[in-house]
Amino acid sequence: MHNNRTTITQYIIEEQRHVAGATGDFSGLLNDVVTACKVISNMVNHGALVGVLGSAGQENVQGETQKKLDVLSNDVFLKSNEWAGHLAAMASEEMEAIYPIPARYPRGKYLLTFDPLDGSSNIDVNVSVGTIFSILRRPDDAAEPTEQDFLQPGTEQVAAGYALYGPSTMMVLTTGNGVNGFTLDQNIGEFILTHPGMTIPAETREFAINASNMRFWEPPVRRYVDECLAGREGERGEDFNMRWIASMVAEVHRILTRGGVFMYPMDEKIRAKGQGGKLRLLYEANPMSFIVEQAGGAAITGRERIMSLQPEALHQRVPVILGSRNEIERIQGYHRES
Repeated sequence: MHNNRTTITQYIIEEQRHVAGATGDFSGLLNDVVTACKVISNMVNHGALVGVLGSAGQENVQGETQKKLDVLSNDVFLKSNEWAGHLAAMASEEMEAIYPIPARYPRGKYLLTFDPLDGSSNIDVNVSVGTIFSILRRPDDAAEPTEQDFLQPGTEQVAAGYALYGPSTMMVLTTGNGVNGFTLDQNIGEFILTHPGMTIPAETREFAINASNMRFWEPPVRRYVDECLAGREGERGEDFNMRWIASMVAEVHRILTRGGVFMYPMDEKIRAKGQGGKLRLLYEANPMSFIVEQAGGAAITGRERIMSLQPEALHQRVPVILGSRNEIERIQGYHRES
């Protein structure tokens, strides 16, 4: 039964064979990322049994209270990826500055950005969390890696993916050639290809938004949600379902599996704080947009394509509206009209 199953390692190596002049560097890097996600999955699964739940008693660069697992997951990612010679530097949502590869290790040609534990506010209540990552090429002329090297538009990503630590642990990956999902077989410790060629249906009757912020929304978002809530009797003539998990990985995974729209739009509360949005461009918005677009969906700030944005800072935030293409085009149209 196990003989004809494709492991993620096998998949990565076979993908590499299609690339002229591939050195195996990229495959090695992806394997190190996969290893890090297996370690984090193990910690998440054991939770209170190994004392990793609760607050770390400190704040991250975003001013958010860190969970113990945020700190541990960040450390796992650094340690798993610093030694092999594939990377020049890393950047994490949990760290203020970039992390250049220590001098004792060889430096490679790639850069890695990651959110080590997305949705960690859910961890103590045993709701799905995940890891998001993105791989970029190091600019050719970069001698000593700098923050500037990371400020590349999402269109420059070489690969992006996420691990979802839910009832089963899954890894969803794109290298710019469609989207594939792998499920961790705990018995053999390997991710197995279970969801080849994932696509997002263009039509959907499901949306996810934090409705408690309704009073702060801009008119186009309010218009869209009002139409959905009006249901069969309203302008759309159809009933919609509303979801909100407060874990971007879980929200995007649901959309990849059955369609839908996820919205963390610009609103007056965010604007009053002087922030460009809620979610981070480099660690969340760009990698998820790459995955969603590769699966046939769309990802916008409301007014423009997320992957076309030129990043200006390591921890820049942006509004995010992504999911089923037809609904995203409708929402973008409403923004244009307003």
